[in-house]
Amino acid sequence: MIKRLKNDKMIDLNKVKTYSLKQRFSKVEKSALAKVSAKGASFRSFYKGLPEILRASDFKKVVDAVIAARKKHKPVIFMMGAHVIKCGLSPLVIDLLKKKIISAVALNGAGVIHDFELAYQGKTSEDVAFALKSGSFGMSREPAEFINKAVTDGVQDGLGFGKSVGRAIARGGCKYKRDSILYNCYKEGIPVSVHVAIGTDIIHQHPSFEASSAGEGSQRDFLLLVSSVARMGNGGVILNFGSAVILPEVFLKALNLARNLGYKVHNFTAANFDMIYHYRPNVNVVTRPTEGSGKGYYIIGHHEIMLPLLYQAVIEES
Repeated sequence: MIKRLKNDKMIDLNKVKTYSLKQRFSKVEKSALAKVSAKGASFRSFYKGLPEILRASDFKKVVDAVIAARKKHKPVIFMMGAHVIKCGLSPLVIDLLKKKIISAVALNGAGVIHDFELAYQGKTSEDVAFALKSGSFGMSREPAEFINKAVTDGVQDGLGFGKSVGRAIARGGCKYKRDSILYNCYKEGIPVSVHVAIGTDIIHQHPSFEASSAGEGSQRDFLLLVSSVARMGNGGVILNFGSAVILPEVFLKALNLARNLGYKVHNFTAANFDMIYHYRPNVNVVTRPTEGSGKGYYIIGHHEIMLPLLYQAVIEES
């Protein structure tokens, strides 16, 4: 038995102050609840039925921002990691390009490789773990020879990295070029920038790689991206799908340079979509750039689900 000390006093619950539930503020109202769709209902019905709560509400705000940016002729910049291409999402990106919803694309170096492989042979993504054991990972000839030559030739002609490869795919007889984001950017006249870190990509292992050309082309593309970022103020949108480090870092510097040059790049929408939370995209894309003005959103989900949802929502609501 526990003995009670002499000075111990029990709390008297009869003295508790209460108030009516009707007087209390509630964050979730009936109007925000999800709505049931009938069998065979349209996507738009499904989309309208999403709850106006947490990330579903954020998702709708991103869709609205993209549509508003298009109407105001403000940039919608689409930054993407290579995994987006590996997940089979290139056709959706290409359609958004053709519909003039995406106004600029930014890729990392790996994205170019997967994009070329799809254009060249209609398939991509090797088994890294298997190939690494023998030292054969990334040692296929065609991606390195094609991309490295394209960049060297393009830089000599005054082009950036992205446009160089897009032009080469257009001219190079790639059987599946219509599945290439770089080709379609080149064809549609959409700015496409490639941001390379030396040593990160398989084509850097090959003797055909010229670091000076890759660096020069990537620097030109950085300035190309700055030009798009400079026009984002008062209604533009920056979307980042799946780049955890390189593109968030590049975007932050592009934004800073644009502001340093006197462009009023404020009051825009920034959204990061990724499968897990990453520190760098959150601070460099979502929070710091929109501090004091604009809106930032971080939405977690697999690319192969979230990008089709975003694509269809934008198409239906446009």
